[in-house]
Amino acid sequence: MLEELVQLDKEVFIFLNNLGSSEWDGFWMFLTNKWSAIPLYLFLLILSFKQYGAKKMIFLVVSVVLLITVTDQLSNFFKYGVQRLRPCYDPDISEVMRLVKSYCGGRFSYFSAHAANTSALAVFFAILFSSSYKYVGIFLIVWAAFVSYSRIYIGVHFPLDIITGMGVGALFGWLFAKLYIFAIHKYRI
Repeated sequence: MLEELVQLDKEVFIFLNNLGSSEWDGFWMFLTNKWSAIPLYLFLLILSFKQYGAKKMIFLVVSVVLLITVTDQLSNFFKYGVQRLRPCYDPDISEVMRLVKSYCGGRFSYFSAHAANTSALAVFFAILFSSSYKYVGIFLIVWAAFVSYSRIYIGVHFPLDIITGMGVGALFGWLFAKLYIFAIHKYRI
């Protein structure tokens, strides 16, 4: 059963990865670059300040740093624990895939830290802004999905890496948002 799932994952990866074209490579490389989201992060800081004020915003920033640390390190724990090769290192498919990046990255892929981190942020802020800026939450979920897909497009993650990363990120984003809301009300931060 597991072997069939892994084989299906490889087939879906090859299909999705080979949908790409050189005309779109620049767009997906921009989207997958963690620095390209800095304007979005600044926008979220401004909205956080408007909604919560300076004191709660500082606590929010600390919460986000902890959230990203947890999802990122959990991803590393699984990558080195599971040791599933990235598509570009997998000898079964490395010759039939498109690697858009100039390098492949680390050897292991399960699960995607990009997918986990962006999904965690998206769910965290979608919950916090659900009553006042609901369209921001929708935008963030769509953004996280595009960033996550970009990892397949550029050739560094399998679909199951992405699905798992998004699921883990969403779970921790929800948990940290609930803890943040609880803390600011309970301790009157």
